Amino acid sequence: MALRPTAWLQPALLLGALAVLPATTAGLAAVDAHLSPAFDRLTKVYGLVKANYVEPTDDDKLATGAINGMLASLDPHSAYLEGSSLQRLDTMIDGSYSGLGLSVVEDNGGVKVVSPMRGSPAEQAGIKAGDYITHLDGKLIYGEDLDAAVEKMRGPAGSAIRLTLYRPGRDDPIDVTVTRGVISLEPVTGKLDGTVGVITVNEFSHDVGRQVYDNLQTLKRRSGGRLSGLILDLRENPGGALDEAVTLSDLFLTEGTIVSQRGRLPQENQTYRAESAFIGDAAAGMRLIVLVDAGTASASEIVAGALQDQHRALIMGERSFGKGSVQTLFRIDKDHAVKLTTARYYTPSGRSVQEGGIRPDIAVPQLTDPDAAKRETLALHESDLRGHLVNDAALDDKALEQDKIADPRFKATPDQLKARGIKDFQLWYAEQTLAHGDPAVLTRVAVRTR
Repeated sequence: MALRPTAWLQPALLLGALAVLPATTAGLAAVDAHLSPAFDRLTKVYGLVKANYVEPTDDDKLATGAINGMLASLDPHSAYLEGSSLQRLDTMIDGSYSGLGLSVVEDNGGVKVVSPMRGSPAEQAGIKAGDYITHLDGKLIYGEDLDAAVEKMRGPAGSAIRLTLYRPGRDDPIDVTVTRGVISLEPVTGKLDGTVGVITVNEFSHDVGRQVYDNLQTLKRRSGGRLSGLILDLRENPGGALDEAVTLSDLFLTEGTIVSQRGRLPQENQTYRAESAFIGDAAAGMRLIVLVDAGTASASEIVAGALQDQHRALIMGERSFGKGSVQTLFRIDKDHAVKLTTARYYTPSGRSVQEGGIRPDIAVPQLTDPDAAKRETLALHESDLRGHLVNDAALDDKALEQDKIADPRFKATPDQLKARGIKDFQLWYAEQTLAHGDPAVLTRVAVRTR
């Protein structure tokens, strides 16, 4: 398959990784040659600082500060990249780096964990989505620049760092020592549970669509041709390349729209349709469940939204993150770049997931996590980020809170589930639904696999 080249945003903000499309300054929209009075004020402030600040000032520092402030005033995903932040982006394109394996975001001066990467040192140390990192090796990092905090968490494989965490639902801080490792993400993994296949997609990097296809074929062979259902696990998947999200959706669709994007400029208005990468449904005849949670963002939400709107899959789990915007990477030179939000994307039915996210057809809490209920009340979504883009359709805030209301069907405690050998309730519930499940649930799945 021929795929358009893509690039990733900085790993500190992996949750925003959607369609970071490379562009050059030649592609920038023409700027009005007439500078407004606002720019006149900017140059006057620059002059005042240069002439009167208590210490001599560096032009590069002032220019960088002005650029950062300009982009920060737009939305949480537009950013100026230079030096180490741009190097980390380039490193992520290569697919490996040394560190903890965390996706984090700045939240009112604090560093909040969006999700630990699966199999990473951070996950193995017990760090969870929603944790706040308050100290690194005993030093307070509250109010510190996010890039600076991320840089401190990086380091050579084998070295250790102590993190102090505040976890909603816990009264006392938690200290964990994490040994850094080489983070070589395995984008796609697959396993077989009886006649049900489970394919986990951890990120949307290069060739993910093909890897899912290959894993599916392997599961079919291992099941002896008796594969009856498939679970596509997109939980804690922060996104990645738009092309790969389209390709993965196309794997299970035979017609219709997958996703569309609309921006201010005509060239940003595009529609992506099925049958462009794969012909036919690779899982024809199988029921399909997609697992999502608050860490399911961006490119992952494109897949979930496409399969939900096209009635191909049942969406199960928790409301997704809600990032429905497209970022374009403009290279200024080899050492500097701007990541700018240029469009919103929409599901086949015309829904924007911005702020609201993808609501599951069946909301299933993660009962095996003893802190899940308390953390869910403070779960981070796009709508919680300062300066986020507002959905262009009015959203009812009360409706968004419905996913936090307890479902009386799910009453088991973590200890009860542990005694039954259930380590991941959401996955177990999806597997039971496909293999044996609730007839009412199975009916809904069947409807969505027509």
